[in-house]
Amino acid sequence: MQRLKHGLLQAAGWLFYLSFLMALALALPTSIFDSQSKNFIFLIGAVGIWRYSMGITHFLRGMLFLYVVYPHLRRKVRKLGKAADPSHVFLMVTSFRIDALTTAQVYSSVIREAIECGYPTTVVCSLVEMSDELLVKALWARMNPPARVTLDFVRIAGTGKRDGLAFGFRAISRHLPDERAVVAVIDGDTVLSEGVVRKTVPWFQLFGNVGGLTTNEFCEVRGGYIMSEWHKLRFAQRHINMCSMALSKRVLTMTGRMSVFRATVVTDPEFIADVESDSLHHWRLGTFKFLTGDDKSSWFSLMRLGYDTFYVPDAAINTVEHPPEKSFLKASRKLMYRWYGNNLRQNSRALGLGVNRLGVFTSVVLFDQRVSMWTSILGLTVALIASFKYGVTFLLMYLLWIGITRLVLTLLLSCSGHSIGPAYPVILYYNQIVGALMKIYVFFRLDRQSWTRQDTKLSRDMASFQGWFNTWSSRTMTFSAGSIFVAVLLTMV
Repeated sequence: MQRLKHGLLQAAGWLFYLSFLMALALALPTSIFDSQSKNFIFLIGAVGIWRYSMGITHFLRGMLFLYVVYPHLRRKVRKLGKAADPSHVFLMVTSFRIDALTTAQVYSSVIREAIECGYPTTVVCSLVEMSDELLVKALWARMNPPARVTLDFVRIAGTGKRDGLAFGFRAISRHLPDERAVVAVIDGDTVLSEGVVRKTVPWFQLFGNVGGLTTNEFCEVRGGYIMSEWHKLRFAQRHINMCSMALSKRVLTMTGRMSVFRATVVTDPEFIADVESDSLHHWRLGTFKFLTGDDKSSWFSLMRLGYDTFYVPDAAINTVEHPPEKSFLKASRKLMYRWYGNNLRQNSRALGLGVNRLGVFTSVVLFDQRVSMWTSILGLTVALIASFKYGVTFLLMYLLWIGITRLVLTLLLSCSGHSIGPAYPVILYYNQIVGALMKIYVFFRLDRQSWTRQDTKLSRDMASFQGWFNTWSSRTMTFSAGSIFVAVLLTMV
């Protein structure tokens, strides 16, 4: 009954969206559908060609990897048989301020995987609260793992996830793992799907230079319909982009929810230092530590140390998402602020590694991350200017163009294996515009960071003048950049 109701709501949503597009088309002059007219709706400029070519390239590369290259590689892994088995598996979980129900689900799945994978395994629990330790011990006693599965607790002071990871890595170092051992780093709200360990660990024997790999994500959202669809859309887009980058063994983040590393990587003092105390020296904002973004720090460290990165699309995890606010607008902006800040803080120094280390395509993708904050809002800005000067028809044409293209993009996302819904076209456009504005805002305030799960912010001991200068120089540069952008478009229009 619930599935039927959901199907009817989905059908009604698609019908409403298509009816809206038809109404827009009927409200516009017929000349915009004439390919000989200068107002033809499908005429796009150089910026549009750049943006759509990047999207199409990612999609084609992703499909090539997902349906051609990866099945071939998976057959090669299976042929290795026992030769691909690790000597030891460490499943390290970091937990802090996560509700007891989610914690129980997570550790139950981790202990189950430790039992069923068949390898010698150590579950490493990096915990803050005693209540979590008692819960894990109770689950351990109830599930009764065999002797080859052991348990190791690491108690930390609750000073942040980076410290939790570093303490856990050092605990693993004390086990003296050999070169064939692997470490899965799992977030405290990540529920492992059955068989995920056996699907991920053999790849390190096939690819001798892969230092870390990450997995496909699905989610259960403890929030409203729009928030749930927003997260699911993000994971569908992530899946295609990950597949695209895996084609070059240059996956751009070691996702904190679950990534797997060689034990020799996570026990390397340089890698531990990168994750624990990563920092950036900015010409205007000074030197500041990274509070969030451990997934980006681990990726950058792997690149700097000379390793490749990979993606395993059929190894799935299920995350339990707790929105930081009840309001979708507030929650999505908070999450964007954190995600895009992490991305931009790593971007410039990642490009500094050079084309020889990153490869041409990866360098182009990193460059596109810097310019997309402006190209994404160019169309809307031009449409608003043209509508103000020449009439509202231009804005209606733009809305029809957005409606059609986002519908096509949504249909393409269905090829990822993730489900799609009628809200996706609207959410895609919301992400484009609001995401671009958030990126511009964050770009000039890279030193401002905060967690969304707990109320923790980066505190910098600066002189009063330095704090004042950082604040007002950020505001001035944001205003100046926006003004120049609008002024150039006014001149062009």
